[in-house]
Amino acid sequence: MGLDLRGIKIAIIGGDRRDIYLMQELIKLGAAVTAVGFSPCPELSQVRLVDKLETAFNKAQVLVFPMGGTDLEGNIKTLDQDFILRLSPEIAAAIPEGVLMIIGFARDFVKEWAQKYRWKMIEIAEMDMVAIMNSIPSAEGVLQIAMEKLPITIHDSSSFVLGFGRLGKTLARMLKGIGANTTVVARKRADLSRIFEMGYRPLHCSEMHQLISEADVIFNTVPVLILDEKLLSLLRKDTLILDIASAPGGTDFTAAKRLGLNAILAPSLPGIAAPKTSGKILAQVIPQLILREVPHEYF
Repeated sequence: MGLDLRGIKIAIIGGDRRDIYLMQELIKLGAAVTAVGFSPCPELSQVRLVDKLETAFNKAQVLVFPMGGTDLEGNIKTLDQDFILRLSPEIAAAIPEGVLMIIGFARDFVKEWAQKYRWKMIEIAEMDMVAIMNSIPSAEGVLQIAMEKLPITIHDSSSFVLGFGRLGKTLARMLKGIGANTTVVARKRADLSRIFEMGYRPLHCSEMHQLISEADVIFNTVPVLILDEKLLSLLRKDTLILDIASAPGGTDFTAAKRLGLNAILAPSLPGIAAPKTSGKILAQVIPQLILREVPHEYF
């Protein structure tokens, strides 16, 4: 028997193109979907579109926030830039107790509000099913940017991947597959052994200064500052830096600009590079969470 969301009222709070595909899948499962931050389009003909957060929250049992959550001021990303959405203290206080909030990544102040106002909040960005599957469009997207920005082919380039998590593993495999000379930087000795076993060149993060000047392109997946001014000063001026870690990334962008380096922060790539695939990934996870967490009297 398939998933059945009939009787469930879901509000999509901002987001990007992948959320359009997510909404279509939720409607197929019978959910009543309201969205804020989107303009009318044929793909959303069955979605109730509103222009205020408070209206979207009204009677919703489930709130779905973007994968990136909010910024430090509470601003929420929207597909239509004419919409300005902000999760302010006043707006947070209006969210009903017991509501299920599904969000990719929550800032500390959002977590505090969730506890204070007794929301059921679930962060999904680090769930394996989401993170591993999302690593595919993320890796493809950043490779596309690299191909557009580099004056050389990725094949036979000196490519450095910083971090060997879910995204780092996928990206290193793709780089090697198209012929890049791939160096992977990691901290754990077990990871370095696995990097060697998989045919990449392993490099401990404490030894980056010894080899980083070789890089034609650096892909950073580490969400803490790793490319500081000292390391950046060792790079050639034509080295391309692509930072795909969670905002604000792991690069000192101010120092990079001062040094004349081309450093690009590229967040939310799944929603840009492959929104249909990314939306369907979310649609595999979110309905199951709803069925698990929403009381059955709503069905």
